[in-house]
Amino acid sequence: MRKLTLLLCAVFLLLISCKKDSVDATNLKTFQSSINDMASSLNTLQQYKFNEALYMLKTFAVDAEGETHELVQLSKLLEGKKVPDIFRMADEVARENGIAWTSTGPPSLGEMNIFEDVAAKESDPNDISANALRITTRPAQADSVLGPKALVVVPRLVDGNGKPIEFSGAALETIMEVYSGGNKVFTSKNLMQDNKFYGFTLRYDKLPAEKLQNNTVDITVSVKTTAKTLKMTNVGVRVNPNALMQPQIAPPAEPLETEIQDPSLADPLADPAPGSSPAPAGDPKTTVQRFLNGISTQNLRSAFEVSSNPAWGTYDKFSNPTSGFGSVKSVNVKNISTSASNPNSASVSAAYDVTDKNGNTSALNVTFGLKNVNGEWKISSYNIK
Repeated sequence: MRKLTLLLCAVFLLLISCKKDSVDATNLKTFQSSINDMASSLNTLQQYKFNEALYMLKTFAVDAEGETHELVQLSKLLEGKKVPDIFRMADEVARENGIAWTSTGPPSLGEMNIFEDVAAKESDPNDISANALRITTRPAQADSVLGPKALVVVPRLVDGNGKPIEFSGAALETIMEVYSGGNKVFTSKNLMQDNKFYGFTLRYDKLPAEKLQNNTVDITVSVKTTAKTLKMTNVGVRVNPNALMQPQIAPPAEPLETEIQDPSLADPLADPAPGSSPAPAGDPKTTVQRFLNGISTQNLRSAFEVSSNPAWGTYDKFSNPTSGFGSVKSVNVKNISTSASNPNSASVSAAYDVTDKNGNTSALNVTFGLKNVNGEWKISSYNIK
């Protein structure tokens, strides 16, 4: 009897010692087994949060089509990771995606199990009975110089009469896809936990200007409940072209080496060659400094005189107190330098803070393009990085 007891104890100790405390990604079977071993060492509350953390990582940290492929990618992502590592990774993913979830908070996503098929349970917070999805949009993050810099996209689940449905404690995977001209230009994921979901903030500087047609986008949002996926598209949503991601501009080409001529041999009465401009005097950054000084001191006429930028239009448009530089109260220049220059064109980089007349301050990094106009540097383009 004593030998049998010792044998049972030995088997028990062996089973305990075989439990894994980190993820084994050899295959999906070892992955699930190692996850179960890790969860069994936690108390009930920690097990709920551990399952939520795994769900967060499976939903937002991997990009794959299909349940099996998602689990394979997740296993590779978590290879060798322990419970604290997984909690830390999930916290970071939630923070990056703007999701109100933390590993130290109370359980908030219902009963989660990434290895189970999605099917309605006896009490399933994701089994929302909704007839349709409604999307509203509004501009946000307005800037006195650039205008709105973002668009807030808010989806709502509604009933057959178009009224919002009340629910809470869910974890509905919500995806926003942005298209222009039929091409996808941006995508984002989030979790809808109730019908007060704050939505997505679509920053215009994430949208490449060269890929947008007519400065409009089509926004599609889908919300996945247990029973079905609801989808809605808003077509032809206008965006602010001044705040879009601008294409990188190649620096002006270096001038070709030419034979140096003795100035004393030049004919002072000779006319300049057809189509050529006199060589500009001074550093092009001086023109940019004069421009910024004029904006800061509200000497807008002086600033306008050193520009030749078709995008700024007439002086009235340039100095408009609402949509133009007339809305600026002051400019604090932090750095300015000439990044490239030849006799006909130049590029100047400037970093400065702009304060509007409402007291709002924005930090800008701008590349000014300049051209030689009759021997003077003129600002011909203005690109915010």
